Amino acid sequence: MEFQRFTKKNIIINSLIVIVYLICTHLAGGTRPEHYFLVFFWFGMYYANEKTRRFILGFSIFIIYWIIYDSMRILPNYEVSAVHIKQPYELEKILFGITFHHNLITPNEYFDLIHTKFLDIMSGLFYINWVPVPIAFAVYLYFKDKTLFTKFSMVFLLVNIFGFIIYYLYPAAPPWYVKLYGFNLHLGVPGNTAGLGRFDKLIGIPIFAGLYEKNANVLAAMPSLHASYPVIVLFYAIKKRLGWINLFFILFMLGIWFSAVYSGHHYIIDVVTGVMLALVVLFSFEKITTIKYIDKLIQKKVKNI
Repeated sequence: MEFQRFTKKNIIINSLIVIVYLICTHLAGGTRPEHYFLVFFWFGMYYANEKTRRFILGFSIFIIYWIIYDSMRILPNYEVSAVHIKQPYELEKILFGITFHHNLITPNEYFDLIHTKFLDIMSGLFYINWVPVPIAFAVYLYFKDKTLFTKFSMVFLLVNIFGFIIYYLYPAAPPWYVKLYGFNLHLGVPGNTAGLGRFDKLIGIPIFAGLYEKNANVLAAMPSLHASYPVIVLFYAIKKRLGWINLFFILFMLGIWFSAVYSGHHYIIDVVTGVMLALVVLFSFEKITTIKYIDKLIQKKVKNI
């Protein structure tokens, strides 16, 4: 039996949610085209038919993630805690410093000196897929294994939430910030493409320039959630027993880690903390879901999508 798409209750609830969302985005700095696209996409998928409604409800966790991230511009993390600029830079040199021409420099500074067009292209191709690949994998799980899809999406959201909390507890400047501004704090600086700008120039399309000018939180380099996502994908790909396809996800993971450092967006310590965050949440979540009550809640959600 097909569900009732247009009922007074769901129209009122959806309308209120959208109104509150648009008001919040306006107060946070103004609505942009992507905000309206999300609203129309939600209404379109929710009211089209039963399959699209179940699909959009299943992927609502990813929508929640994006809304939370975008809303971080309302209260910048530097207004909550002191920004760390020199400390992560010095720690990176101590742990992973490279001696180059008799000077101890960070790996980011080293790559900035010896970068090549090949590595510029490869790092750009890896980095541009840091969200599309996890989303594509989520779509695959949705149609093939809704239980794993539910676990994957919940872990994805939890990793992001804990990562955002750390951003507010320990605001950290990325390597490119040190290169441009030194160790002085300059509030309100825009996002920067850093080494990824070379990719834009090589292909003649300002892809990363368009992405980073909308960055909601510039001083939030640690942990690197770029490094977390491929870990989550690989974990559930292994659980799904995808065989040789897992080699692709391993390559994707290593490529993201390298690109994060090569492009000047993250220190190695950012990548390490991002990986550790993903592993802690993954194994904690998997342990918790062995509890009968929690497992029943997950299975109940699975039935609704």
